[in-house]
Amino acid sequence: MSFDLKNLELFVRVAALGAIGRAGEEFNISPTNATQRLQSLEIDLGVKLLNRTTRSVSLTPDGEIFVEHAKRIIDVTEEARQVLSDTKTSASGLLRVTASATFGREHIVPFVPEFLDMYPNVTLDLNLTDMVVDIVEQGYEIAFRVGELAPSSLLAQKIDKNPEWLVASPEYLARAGEPRSPSDLANHACLPLGTLRTWQLTGPDGKLHQFPVTGPVMVNHGEAMSAFVLAGMGIGRAALWHAGPDLQAGRLVHVLPDYHVSRETNIWAVRPPGRIMPARVKAFLDFFQQRIIETNRMRYGALL
Repeated sequence: MSFDLKNLELFVRVAALGAIGRAGEEFNISPTNATQRLQSLEIDLGVKLLNRTTRSVSLTPDGEIFVEHAKRIIDVTEEARQVLSDTKTSASGLLRVTASATFGREHIVPFVPEFLDMYPNVTLDLNLTDMVVDIVEQGYEIAFRVGELAPSSLLAQKIDKNPEWLVASPEYLARAGEPRSPSDLANHACLPLGTLRTWQLTGPDGKLHQFPVTGPVMVNHGEAMSAFVLAGMGIGRAALWHAGPDLQAGRLVHVLPDYHVSRETNIWAVRPPGRIMPARVKAFLDFFQQRIIETNRMRYGALL
């Protein structure tokens, strides 16, 4: 018995999305064509894979069993392709990537032309959004995340470190005074970022200092936080790719430089679980990790 691999891939996406039309859009085919392909797969197997209603699609008991086999068939086929071809020639197809708008503009967009020139058989669908995307449900192969990762089944690869510091504008420090120890922060406007209402600092002796954070404004976006700090509203926590240029230019000052923010923040690439890495995904991750590291070292080497 032989299967059309595209039909298998379509079936796996329908199973994940619960919608034939949405899956068909990802394959650039109409709902009618997608339905016909799924019916052809069912005829080849001699079983019903999907329960269809006017509103939803669900797997039959046979479909529940077969979807895992279909995923393995797709993985084995992709693995064989990679064995037979080098990455540059085998990297092909649509690659769907998502990242935050700020990160994407800084670290991805400038290098896309070079990447696509190196891998002309790859087509890139880049979604820049500040919403956290469910990459499994929405069919993305890579998502870039910054900071601590919540527990999940996603596969994570560290791309580069992204240290955080306490920073303030020279104007604010001239007006309010420069803190010399963590206890001095109680007399300053400290700006909370997101839901983080407690700062932890580790001193040069390894001692942990923890204190609540209150200030005239709180915000859930790092770029906005940097803008408030630049405006002299107080002391904030900012990461390398938000504060780096302003620190180098003297528009921001590193506050309490002998104390380290007690949280490791990194740049991560996450991808769906349990799948062999397609050649196009490997090519993208290898290329952009190298570019991100090179760029950060070139721009911010003295800060790292």
